[in-house]
Amino acid sequence: VAGSHSTVYKDPMILVGPENLTLTVHQTAVLECIATGNPRPIVSWSRLDGRPIGVEGIQVLGTGNLMISDLTVQHSGIYVCAANKPGTRVRRTAQGSLVVQAPAEFVQHPQSISRPVGTTAIFTCVAQGEPPPQITWLRNGQILETSDHIKLKNNNSTLSIYGINQADEAIYQCLAENSAGSTQASARLTVLWADGLPSPPQSVRAETVSATTIQVSWEKPLQNTKEIIGYVLHIRKAADPVEMEYQEAVSKSTFQQLVTDLEPSTSYSFYIKAYTSRGASKASEVTVVSTLGEVPAMPSLFIKVINSTTVQATWEPSIKLGQHEGFKLYYRKVHLSQYTGPVLLASNITAYNITHLDASVVYEVKLLAYNQHGDGNSTVRFVSLRETVERTVLNPPCDCMKDEQNNKTSTTGIIIGIHIGVTCIIFCILFLMFGYRGRLLMCKNVQEQLSTPQIPRSQRSATGLVLNGATRRDRDDRDLNGKQLDMNELERLFPASPSQEQQEKGITSAHSLSAPHDETQISTLPLDEFSIIEEQPDPLPKNPHATSPAAPAPNQGSANEG
Repeated sequence: VAGSHSTVYKDPMILVGPENLTLTVHQTAVLECIATGNPRPIVSWSRLDGRPIGVEGIQVLGTGNLMISDLTVQHSGIYVCAANKPGTRVRRTAQGSLVVQAPAEFVQHPQSISRPVGTTAIFTCVAQGEPPPQITWLRNGQILETSDHIKLKNNNSTLSIYGINQADEAIYQCLAENSAGSTQASARLTVLWADGLPSPPQSVRAETVSATTIQVSWEKPLQNTKEIIGYVLHIRKAADPVEMEYQEAVSKSTFQQLVTDLEPSTSYSFYIKAYTSRGASKASEVTVVSTLGEVPAMPSLFIKVINSTTVQATWEPSIKLGQHEGFKLYYRKVHLSQYTGPVLLASNITAYNITHLDASVVYEVKLLAYNQHGDGNSTVRFVSLRETVERTVLNPPCDCMKDEQNNKTSTTGIIIGIHIGVTCIIFCILFLMFGYRGRLLMCKNVQEQLSTPQIPRSQRSATGLVLNGATRRDRDDRDLNGKQLDMNELERLFPASPSQEQQEKGITSAHSLSAPHDETQISTLPLDEFSIIEEQPDPLPKNPHATSPAAPAPNQGSANEG
């Protein structure tokens, strides 16, 4: 459409990013960040390590440049410039590093000192800076060279001068420097020399007595010997630094000293000083001598039986006395005089297997260490393989597969047995529960059959039940569903023989005497032998031959169930 204005959106883009800068403290750093885009991006700054940039001395110039004034070492780091599109998360970043250096400066300056002749002087010089400065010592403006009595320690921050003399008196300078600058400090060493001090002891000699002992002898000084109160012997391994030196005091009348507890085949240096109440003399000449070598000490030996024909010898070399070059191993049967061996073994070997032995005898095993000075003392052990043979016979190898199968079978049988037992217990419990319930139901039915309703005598029926001869009143008409037994019909269907009739009459008469008709007796006999009798309401005249007044009439019939 003519006259319409179109808007072109552009993502942010950084045209100029921050450069890598290396500056010194107290300077000012400017980190550039020029970005473009539509709409105009928002420029922000951060540190890559996540630390806050801070606000003191921090200023944003124009649309994005970062200026840091009065730089310190803590300002060093990587700075990130971010150009953000407003209202979105679209952004572009650029980064640059800032390194702030600090010139060397002293934390501790060396101090001037005065020391008597023969003592030790120590100077300390500690400096800091970024990067850490290097320390160099000078003597009267010249680089100081180290020697046996001049040592530098702790990254050259400590200068030690042992056994000082007049030649050591000078100005000592400490120079600390790094890429940001340098600084220096100086101190003077004054050597005190008292008039009348003795001259150095003369003719110092050292003689080797043994592998661990050296005897040192000397002669008294040539000058000023009257005030001598004693001597001090300085001892040090030739390979050790001066600070590892140690001393032994000797009386003024003694001109020799036996130095013990030394190491074999080791070089030692010795010198002597004479002491007075005012100070020490200069050091005598240094003499160096070595102790004698010595054969190695006995190693620790252990024997282990491997099988009926093999034993293993293991050992640990002794750290005492002389060094060993190797080992010699011997073994023999105890009843023989000749050894088998020696078996030569290198110094780094500590185990050896002796094979093809006779299991029926006892063996002697001997081990010793040797070096260029000879063989050391041996360590002896005795070993018997007989017990191993007996154990092998008494405990033959087992058939592991068979035992495993047997164990599996036994375990399976145990599990099956447990399951069967649990099942049986469950069935027994169920059987007892249902059996008890059935018995309760049966007893209830029997009780219902045997129970007689308590009704008045006038309402009782004339019909009764005879249970094995016992008379029982029949239930009421409602229990018989209103039906009356037709005794004539029963007599017609089941005619009784004369003997049965006579027998029934006798039974009925007998029970009539013992139990009246209005009483009920419960029989304990089975219910299968019930007898049903119907009594007539109007009895016939009494028969003089009858045994019971309640005997039935001749035309009365009976029927037996079952």
